[in-house]
Amino acid sequence: MTVAPKKKLSREAIYQIIRAPLITEKMTTLSEANQVGFKVAIDATKPEIAAAVEALFNVKVTSVNTLIQKGKTKRFRGRPGVRSDVKKAIVTLVPGQTIDFTTAL
Repeated sequence: MTVAPKKKLSREAIYQIIRAPLITEKMTTLSEANQVGFKVAIDATKPEIAAAVEALFNVKVTSVNTLIQKGKTKRFRGRPGVRSDVKKAIVTLVPGQTIDFTTAL
């Protein structure tokens, strides 16, 4: 599936969509397959995510896969509560392109 971004996003909109990079052991192994992971806004769509990644990191996106991790039930100060849901996006890049999170933007 190829995602074709259609609209130009402002800098503020990009940072509203892409919240943080996912730096985990699983994401490190996926980076060998030209994939990177991000925490994104819960209402962000695949074309918006692709456009934001392309604008922010100057790379070409091949596809975007998303998942919603439901919030766990935990106890906060002895009372039951629920953590917020988190949407994650796994972005596949064109072969030969990478995103390095260790350097500053």
